[in-house]
Amino acid sequence: MQKTAFFWDEKCFWHFGGNYALLSPVGGLVQPLVSGGLPEAPETKRRLKNLMDVTGLSAELACQSSPAASEEDLRRVHPESYLSQFRALSDGRGGELGLRTPFGPGAYQIAALSAGLVIAAVEGVARGTYRNAYALSRPPGHHCLPDWPNGFCLLANIAIAVQAARAKGLCHRVAVVDWDVHHGNGTEAIFWDDPDVLTISIHQEHCYPSDTGDADVTGPSNSNMNIPLPPGAGHATYLEVMERLVLPKLRSFAPDLVIVACGFDAAFVDPLSRMLCSVETYRAMTAMLMEFAGGRLVAAHEGGYSELYVPFCGHAMIAEMAGSAIDAPDPLATRVAGQQPNAGMQAYLSSVIDGMVAHFGL
Repeated sequence: MQKTAFFWDEKCFWHFGGNYALLSPVGGLVQPLVSGGLPEAPETKRRLKNLMDVTGLSAELACQSSPAASEEDLRRVHPESYLSQFRALSDGRGGELGLRTPFGPGAYQIAALSAGLVIAAVEGVARGTYRNAYALSRPPGHHCLPDWPNGFCLLANIAIAVQAARAKGLCHRVAVVDWDVHHGNGTEAIFWDDPDVLTISIHQEHCYPSDTGDADVTGPSNSNMNIPLPPGAGHATYLEVMERLVLPKLRSFAPDLVIVACGFDAAFVDPLSRMLCSVETYRAMTAMLMEFAGGRLVAAHEGGYSELYVPFCGHAMIAEMAGSAIDAPDPLATRVAGQQPNAGMQAYLSSVIDGMVAHFGL
């Protein structure tokens, strides 16, 4: 059986933001944090790879790096005016562009490498070299607009990879399922007028960006689906969303390839959201998409800011993709199970989904 590929590179862990304390620049009355910097830090990703090494999951995968995205790859999505500005700051002492996207020297090359990991993952699956693939991409990409980075995202990794694969004739119709807890505004904007790319975003309503991601924003070709959920939605709600909204939309669209914009920040201990997903949520959602896609799935890492919990969520997803029996048990399983919505809240959440099912005509 074809292997699952895992694309990663130590250099991606070397990207760093400016002098921030969580989401606020240090200065005045804002003291530096001992842990330092932005929530988008390397340790969540590095600890995921470490956990895979320790359990033995890495040995079952085709682990490798890839070339960085080329200038031609980047220019299919980003204008030269933005790339040159980013490159100039990166070649100097670093800087900050857009909103909450500070970076140090060399960030342009690291961001291009991050995009390159996703390009390689998409191409490897599209060519049939690998059954499926996971890209441990950092910095992330799903918030980045063509000329305006935001939300820790400097280049639009998935969009760059999709356009690279299409330019080579490797795929035509692509679906992007974004279950990062924040709205995938960048991916939505880039493919807004493209009827052959379906963008689906499941997110906490009005979390980030606070003014995007409403369900009535469907695009000129009805190829954009936003699924905003109230805080505290939890495991059962996410699975109901997959069953009643995501999978029916995928079936009607009939993509050549499914890509997951894979954030683990809907998990119940994440500092930047108020959802109640668990390790088992991500395992189950992965299984659903694997069944739909016949195992042919690509995932690109996005958010997730709990150094403890992200590795276990990621491990569960990648083990499911690989069909591996290796398990890393959820260390907080009892706690997360005890915090799920009660019967009344679950009924309300189902009614919210009822409304969206009717709205989307599913």
